[in-house]
Amino acid sequence: MNRNPLIPFLLIVVIGIGLMLTLSFNGLNNAEEIAAEKEGGGAEEQAAATPEDIYKQSCIGCHGDQYQGGVGPALKGVGDKLSEEEIADIVVNGKGSMPSGLVPAEKAAEMAKWVSEIK
Repeated sequence: MNRNPLIPFLLIVVIGIGLMLTLSFNGLNNAEEIAAEKEGGGAEEQAAATPEDIYKQSCIGCHGDQYQGGVGPALKGVGDKLSEEEIADIVVNGKGSMPSGLVPAEKAAEMAKWVSEIK
């Protein structure tokens, strides 16, 4: 008895298309959750975050895991060069290639104090 070789191929194609559709709709749900967080759903988490938590989430990629710098400048000794007010302004408004909005304004003073103490 000869089997048609197209039948298994078509089954794989149909299953593959169904899987792609399922995953793409799941991605849409994740995109909606991310948008909700950006609109303030994650505000409670940011308000409770410590400066170290904010650094790990928003800063470590550019300033390094040991504050040594990389894309952004090294943060070691920055408190010797800048005042806490200047640091607070930079963490809220950005500077150079550093974008604004990485640190919430209500956490700026706490973050600036922490950054100024990095040695």
